[in-house]
Amino acid sequence: MQDDAFEMGDVRAFLAVASAGGFREAARASGSSASALSDAVRRLEAQLGIRLLNRTTRSVVPTEAGRALMARVNPAMREIDAALRHVVGLGERPAGSLKLNVPISAARLILPQIVPAFLKAYPDIRLEILTDETFVDITAAGCDAGIRYDERLEQDMIAVPIGPRLQRFASAASPAYLAARGRPAHPRELLSHVCIRSRFAGRAITPWEFERGDETVRVDPAAQLIVQAGGGSDLGVAAAIDGLGIVSLFQTWLQPHFDAGALEPVLQDWWPSFPGPFLYYPGRRLVPTPLRTFIDFLKARREG
Repeated sequence: MQDDAFEMGDVRAFLAVASAGGFREAARASGSSASALSDAVRRLEAQLGIRLLNRTTRSVVPTEAGRALMARVNPAMREIDAALRHVVGLGERPAGSLKLNVPISAARLILPQIVPAFLKAYPDIRLEILTDETFVDITAAGCDAGIRYDERLEQDMIAVPIGPRLQRFASAASPAYLAARGRPAHPRELLSHVCIRSRFAGRAITPWEFERGDETVRVDPAAQLIVQAGGGSDLGVAAAIDGLGIVSLFQTWLQPHFDAGALEPVLQDWWPSFPGPFLYYPGRRLVPTPLRTFIDFLKARREG
C-alpha cells in the first residue's frame, strides 16, 4: 500500500461501480462519467496494491478483496452520510446551541422580555447566557454573539438592535433621605449630598452626567459606598432604600422601587437618555442556525 491517505471520492466511485455492476451503469446513476469512475477505481487499486474489480467486456464483478472492502466500507459510508445529513440539518432547522455574552443589566432588564418567548418558540435550541461587564473577544470566549452598547462595539462587528431603542439613567433616593437632607434642584447640588457610586472592574469611577435641553452637566460627588457596576448594583439600590444616599442607575432598574414608593425620583428633568443596546457578532457568512434564528426572532419582534 503506497499511501494511507485515501480519497473519499475514489472509495465512493468503487462502491458505485461495484453496486451497479458496471462503469456505464454507475455513471448514469451518479451523474459522473464512466472514464472518471474508471480512473478513480484505478487510483484506489494502485494505492491498495490489489485488484478490486474483475473487468470483462460483458461485466464488472468485485474480486474477493473487493467484496471484503464493500462489506466493511458500506456500513461506514452509511454512517458518514447520516452524520453529514445531520450536520446539514443543523444548518437548516432551528436546533443546536447558542451562547451569548451579555452585561448584567441586559440579563436583568432586557432578556427577560425576550428569552422565554424565544425558547418556547424554538424548544430545540439550547441557550446559554454568560454575564460579563467587560468587553470581551466573543470568539475567543467561545460565544456566538454578545450584547453591548454602541460606544463599546468594535467596528468589524455586525450589530442588531435588541431591547428598547432609548433608555434613561435615573437618580433616586429614599423619602427619608430627602426629608433629612433636602431635594437637590440642580446636578451641582449633588456635591453636597451623600451619593452611592459604581464603577466597572479595573476602571476609574465615571462622573455622573445630566442633560436638560442643550445643557450637559457632569459632576463627581463624594461617595460613602462604591459598588461594582452590574454585579453590585442591587446592593447600591438597597443602600439607597435604607436612606444612605442618592443612587444613579437605569430607570427601568429603579422603576419598581419608584412604583412601590421605596425610592423617589431626583433631578428627573435632568435624566439623560441614550441609545439602547445591540446584539453583535462577527461576519455575515455562515451564521449558525441558532444565532440566525435569534436574529430573525428579534427582527420579527421589532416589526410586530
